Amino acid sequence: MGETFKLAGPVLEGRLVRLEPLGHHHAADLAVAAEEDRGAYLFTWVPRAHQVGGYIDDLLARQAEGRLAPYAQVARASGRAVGVTSFWDPRLWPEGDRLRAIEIGFTWLGGSTQGTGTNTEAKLLMFGHAFEHWGVARVDLKTDARNGRSRAALEKVGAHFEGVLRKWSQSWAPGEEGLLRDSAMFSIIAEEWPQRRERLIRLLDGMKTPQTPADGRAGA
Repeated sequence: MGETFKLAGPVLEGRLVRLEPLGHHHAADLAVAAEEDRGAYLFTWVPRAHQVGGYIDDLLARQAEGRLAPYAQVARASGRAVGVTSFWDPRLWPEGDRLRAIEIGFTWLGGSTQGTGTNTEAKLLMFGHAFEHWGVARVDLKTDARNGRSRAALEKVGAHFEGVLRKWSQSWAPGEEGLLRDSAMFSIIAEEWPQRRERLIRLLDGMKTPQTPADGRAGA
């Protein structure tokens, strides 16, 4: 038996987005992104600008426990962090040295970055790492069952809807503190990945790549 698996996410880079392990050096950019149009956050908890430092502390604490590998989503066109996503809830084979399944979650993007292809490419990078490097059997994704926008985004990237689990996880909807929500469950399994990968690549090929300034930061 090999060494016990430890969850850690390396830098993953595409043409639109670079996924960097989350740190406090991303806080200023994330505070700006979090205060853009917040209309898409009805069922997702996204920190306000003044909460970003504590939010990062919380994710890093989960990382230290081996439960989470959080990323800053950095727009390559500007060099600025525009959101967050994570690998989390690792499940191992009985031997403990190989990953059996992983979930992708804790995901949000600033309002101006939504619909730009960033989410699609981030999922391509993360799915690819999970299936091709870790060799997982499945990747899980879930969202509040009432969140039609999030469900449509998961279907767009090729995730298979598996059903709704009632009273499954904490609700993040305003006024529902301490309550449980129904969760819509999605997945991609290893046998589906080659076809899903081609689908994501075709989606991205239809999108124009933003021009990256010479210094890596727009307007700097």
